[in-house]
Amino acid sequence: MTSRLNLNKLFPQAYRILTEMDEAIKKSDISPLYLELIKIRASQLNGCAYCLSKHTADAIKLGENPKRIFVINAWREAPDWFSGEEKTILRLTEEVTQIGLNGLSDLVYESAIKLFGEEKTALLLMAVININSWNRIGVGLHLHPAL
Repeated sequence: MTSRLNLNKLFPQAYRILTEMDEAIKKSDISPLYLELIKIRASQLNGCAYCLSKHTADAIKLGENPKRIFVINAWREAPDWFSGEEKTILRLTEEVTQIGLNGLSDLVYESAIKLFGEEKTALLLMAVININSWNRIGVGLHLHPAL
């Protein structure tokens, strides 16, 4: 496979903006593990191996149980493994990542607002949007993790 363009080199302002968005979200009071959960689930849905490798390792460093990471793709089959907040985050991530299927449902939106309030829900939405941007860079430019 031929190498693809280096977007960071050609358009560093875009990379800087995405990185600044990551940093702003990390500085919020949303649990770092919740943010990694978003990144892992969106990356699974988008098929981004680079981001999956990075964010599963990051989650483990933060203390996430690897067994939970192994089943995130089938989280509905292990409902006792995830809290109500985590289930809402996973649903929100799935619906926004796959926005063209049915949009963001009222049920998931209202559940997020009830659990997290408007400000945190806005941050969660931006976290989903941002990782989807990174996934599109990773998949579109064939970025692959190192073994």
